[in-house]
Amino acid sequence: MENLGAQDPRWIGEYRLLGKLGEGGMGRVYLARSARGRTVAVKLVQAELARQADFRGRFKREVEAARRVGGQWTAPVLDADTDAEVPWVATGYIGGPSLHSVVAEDFGALPERSLRILANGLALALRDIHGAGLVHRDLKPSNILVTIDGPRVIDFGIARALDAVGTTTGGNLTMTGAVVGSPGFMSPEQVRGEPVTAASDVFCLGSVLAFAATGRQPFGNLDSGIHALMYRIAQEEPDLVGLPDGARGLVTACLDKDPAKRPSVDELVAATQPVADDGEPWLPGGLLARLGRDALQLLEVEAENAQPNAMAPQQGPSAYGHPQAAAHTPPGPSAYGSPTPSAYATPHAHAAGGPAYQVPQPTQPWQGGYQAPVGYPAPGTTLRPIRGLATALMSMFGIWLVLTLLDMSLNISLLDTYFAVDSGTVSDDLLYSKRSDVEAMDSGTGVAALVLVVLWLVWFRTAYINSTVLNPGRQRFGSGYAVGAWFIPIAQLWLPKQIANDVWTSSTPPGPGRRGRAVLHWWWTLFVIMFLMFPVNGISEIIGDNSREQRPSVIISIIDDSIGVLTAVLAIAVVRRITKMQEQRAARPVGQPQQPAGVFGPPAA
Repeated sequence: MENLGAQDPRWIGEYRLLGKLGEGGMGRVYLARSARGRTVAVKLVQAELARQADFRGRFKREVEAARRVGGQWTAPVLDADTDAEVPWVATGYIGGPSLHSVVAEDFGALPERSLRILANGLALALRDIHGAGLVHRDLKPSNILVTIDGPRVIDFGIARALDAVGTTTGGNLTMTGAVVGSPGFMSPEQVRGEPVTAASDVFCLGSVLAFAATGRQPFGNLDSGIHALMYRIAQEEPDLVGLPDGARGLVTACLDKDPAKRPSVDELVAATQPVADDGEPWLPGGLLARLGRDALQLLEVEAENAQPNAMAPQQGPSAYGHPQAAAHTPPGPSAYGSPTPSAYATPHAHAAGGPAYQVPQPTQPWQGGYQAPVGYPAPGTTLRPIRGLATALMSMFGIWLVLTLLDMSLNISLLDTYFAVDSGTVSDDLLYSKRSDVEAMDSGTGVAALVLVVLWLVWFRTAYINSTVLNPGRQRFGSGYAVGAWFIPIAQLWLPKQIANDVWTSSTPPGPGRRGRAVLHWWWTLFVIMFLMFPVNGISEIIGDNSREQRPSVIISIIDDSIGVLTAVLAIAVVRRITKMQEQRAARPVGQPQQPAGVFGPPAA
């Protein structure tokens, strides 16, 4: 496990991060602790993927389906926030290194007895995964964790969300035109971009078993190039030299090029059932000894991370009512049940392609430490006061609204005067007088607008900084952009809205009752229209001198004022909503029932 870097968040949702387990194509994986003391793995999706609507929609559906998979042979999905600007998913930790680490780095090929139990556990895991309507699509040694109780499969349903990247997807389990998987552990149909079904996972299982039994990938590695490797998978027979005779028939059947000829998962479960339970560990003695040493290291890591929390009672409340930590509550039982039992665990450096391995949570109260409930800022941090700024800003918006409405009424009166001049019912002197009134009102409105801009920038930056305290890691831009983005040519038409989205997401209180952000979208739409109207209005005012040529300018000014009024009303609603949400998150009373930041079911563990 690596220490957290400067670019890594300290909190994701309600989970306090303890270290970084690894990083892959999907995102970063962290070791974390829930508010109730459970140790979990939190996967933070890459920001680039999160910005793709197809990926986000499919990721949400896949996480939802993955929650239905039982946790006996897999890492259960405990919590998720798929609506966050940077989505994340939290799974239970399972003790043990990855199969890749065991075979390729530490101990080499597994003995035949261990291979049979490995095959049975993986077949049972696939049965659970397929039963939930999922196809893993990326079953490989680094996605299989080896524990004292048997193998465990991770990242099921996650890799499939990558199908959406750059493609048009539907709701079916299979699709054509996307290649998702890891070279060396892909099925022929994945290589050819054909529909992928549960039979694809069976082929991948055969490759995994061949690797576990021989220490080699059955179709070679990437030394000869990825295209040569994929050709061998699709066209050539696997290299099974060194495979135990007892496993050859089963592995060969799994690696059949024709999906229809491969055994079903149920047939694999039946074929790999242990003959008898002799009570002996399924792993070699050397590997068990290594897991024992790792367990001791885990206890040290847990103790080190518990020490800083012991100081929490000395922290006073922040300006936003940070809770006193004196009333320490030992970690209670998880709302999602007990973790997979294992006496051996420790985080480990990540092999390419997925997290190396995960660890069980402590059960002793002294290992939990104080955890801030959902909605509180992280210990040792404070929120900046925002209520006074919001009040001043909304008051200034009110003044600007009054001036704008007066300006609009003067423009309407001026337009009537133009027509009256044409009919000869009024003199030109009255027209000039009304023009002077409009110009004076425009000057007053301009001064109010300048004050409004300053107050807005101060409030907007304060709200942004508070959002980084409430939910670290969900902001895609630095704090300087909260002010500077408004002045960057072209980018000012979209970048401030992205920052506002991040602020909204991080400020939204979790749990039921979360309201949509339609007001934010409509405010920005009208703001952009008003911004684009500004040069049009300016050009119209310098075209023509006579009364007829000036009429379009007045009409454009009336339209501009109308859009400005609507924009200001929505801006007041945005300021009020974000300010209120930040105060609610920061000042939630201790003991109030908490809900996770995700959209699923019961409170997080």
